[in-house]
Amino acid sequence: AASRLRLSGLCFLIQILNILLFAVFVRYSPESSPGQCPPQLNCSQRNQDSGFQQPRFQDVHIRVLLSFGLLVAFLGRYGPGSAAISILIIAFAIQWAVLIQGFFYFFRNGKIYTGAQSMVSADFCTAAVLISTGAVLGRVNPVQMLLLALLEVILCTLNEYILLSLMGVSDSGRSLTVHTFGAYFGLMVSRVLYQPHKDKRKREGRQDVRHQMDVFAVVGTIYLWIFWPSFTSATTVHDNAENWAVLNTYFSLVASTVATFILSPVLYEESIPRMVQIQDATLAGLAVMGMAGEMLVTPFGALIAGFLAGLISPLGFRFFTPVLHSRLKIQDPCGVHNIHGLPGILGALLGTLLTLLATADTYGDRLELVFPLLAQGSRTVTDQAFIQLSALPLTLLLATLGGCLTGAVLKTKALRCPPDAQYLEDTVLWEVKLGNC
Repeated sequence: AASRLRLSGLCFLIQILNILLFAVFVRYSPESSPGQCPPQLNCSQRNQDSGFQQPRFQDVHIRVLLSFGLLVAFLGRYGPGSAAISILIIAFAIQWAVLIQGFFYFFRNGKIYTGAQSMVSADFCTAAVLISTGAVLGRVNPVQMLLLALLEVILCTLNEYILLSLMGVSDSGRSLTVHTFGAYFGLMVSRVLYQPHKDKRKREGRQDVRHQMDVFAVVGTIYLWIFWPSFTSATTVHDNAENWAVLNTYFSLVASTVATFILSPVLYEESIPRMVQIQDATLAGLAVMGMAGEMLVTPFGALIAGFLAGLISPLGFRFFTPVLHSRLKIQDPCGVHNIHGLPGILGALLGTLLTLLATADTYGDRLELVFPLLAQGSRTVTDQAFIQLSALPLTLLLATLGGCLTGAVLKTKALRCPPDAQYLEDTVLWEVKLGNC
């Protein structure tokens, strides 16, 4: 009862806070509204925001809500509760991200002007939070989940602002700012929250999957195939660059899926992979195209990248995950290290390599869309490639420090659950049938 009341009180406080902040700061963007633009505002981006109208935002939002929500629903001990909490996190994080990102990107004349573009950016940030929660499922209560979202939105926005605005990194599909940051942020929170006496008693929730129906994984995988290309190309408003991002994403997706059917039967005693493994490979193939999606990967290059990402996922679960648990004391119930972290790093390295090939001869008019500073002559190809590469360790550093800080906050005595052997499971905050747990 105390846990339920604490969650109810926190939800009430943060929603009232959001309402007050929205009342003071947030206004609709004149760039996305019809009619005459006020002279004190810069409306030169009106046409750009029109490229982010409802169909594209709807695709991105469906992908965030359903794909990530269904990712955790198949877990045996805490799937239903985690799926519900994922919806709560999305509802809070989108509001909070509009505010925090608004102060960095859309703050003019003392107001935050929000439109479809800012909502897409908020969805990106929310996706990073949902990735992180996959590393701490069963280790934190809903109150801690909300506080994790509150802190991570701030740190994720800071990382994105440094990389994209200050450094000029090209990462339209967010290999670094969403996949890599979200994965290693969550893993560091999991490490700080490590409790030996409970970890010996509990095994990872993913091990319960083989006894569960894979219906949720099937539906989640289908939604990934349908809507993720819109996610990769959501920040690309120009048709030429958008076509590259969508096609490269699809080529990577199909290759990573085939790779799973090649490797999983070798690593596991199964004739074909389970749907959960196919879903993991699908995510890995999509994550690797985050940075390189709008670059000149070429179709066969996208197939190679997706194939490698599809191999990383099963190899990671077979070899890396036990090492994370036994040596580094990191539990990873949803395997975010293998389906977001490692493919995100691979995508950043691929993006760096492709940057070295970015010239006016190879890109033509698209060079200004993908690398505007190169087209303007402000940077050389080598300088841009070095900046793309340096963004990787910077992201890992910010994710590690931010995860440690957040984990320390969540570990305080006032936020921890009472010592209950069942607190990791749904039976505390969610009504379940014990026969199906």
